[in-house]
Amino acid sequence: MKLRRWAATATAVSVFLGLTTLTSGVANADQAEAAPSYVALGDSYSSGVGAGDYEDDTCKRSANAYPHLWANANSPASFDFTACSGAVTDDVINNQLGPLTESTGLVSISIGGNDAGFADAMTTCVLQGESACMTRMEEARSYVTGTLPGKLDGVYDAISGKSPSAEVVVLGYPRLYKLQGECSVGLSEKSREAINSVADEINDVTAKRAADHGFTFADVRDAFTGHEICSSDEWLHSVTFPIGDSYHPTAAGQSGGYYPAMDSAV
Repeated sequence: MKLRRWAATATAVSVFLGLTTLTSGVANADQAEAAPSYVALGDSYSSGVGAGDYEDDTCKRSANAYPHLWANANSPASFDFTACSGAVTDDVINNQLGPLTESTGLVSISIGGNDAGFADAMTTCVLQGESACMTRMEEARSYVTGTLPGKLDGVYDAISGKSPSAEVVVLGYPRLYKLQGECSVGLSEKSREAINSVADEINDVTAKRAADHGFTFADVRDAFTGHEICSSDEWLHSVTFPIGDSYHPTAAGQSGGYYPAMDSAV
């Protein structure tokens, strides 16, 4: 059940029972208890790499990341932020699920890009040219279609096992490049097209696995359209310093792309 629909139902029941006659302090306390607890899992796109204002040096959890933005706007009963830069599916299972309980109301996650070796593939594309890029992207595509579905199933099963009643929002990845855009140097257009195509493949596989588990898939591609690398209003870093920020959303990408997708999903 959608969280907002659930909250509205709870409010209607309270009115019916005459609970609105209580003092405002007690009513506010009841509302706080009724708000869902929220746990944010995932990789660097969820931790907020590239968005600045980091809380730690290892996982790069940013105050500008969409989980923080959503928690700040919606005041969940509790908020646990375990997403971590560089995380793969096994890392989520082994290191991030601790806060999940049977009472957890909301979970968000982005995962799969690192399993597919997308960061390594981007390095190949930048340093070794078009031919090597095309080969590496086909390797990534093969992993995404052949192996990634099972890895995602493992994560999603683990989340459901620990928090069977939670609403789970699975967020996807943006296309990195605007094709025929404003970049005059760098990767070839063919390489950019191949990178975008693999990103689409990851999203398609992730959306299917999420749906089969009863989760909501939040697609960010439309929100980032017009804000890719090579556009006039980029919400993604190209190759930059610090190098770890490369190919990650800026603070504007988190607030303008990821946060609305998350907010709409719940």
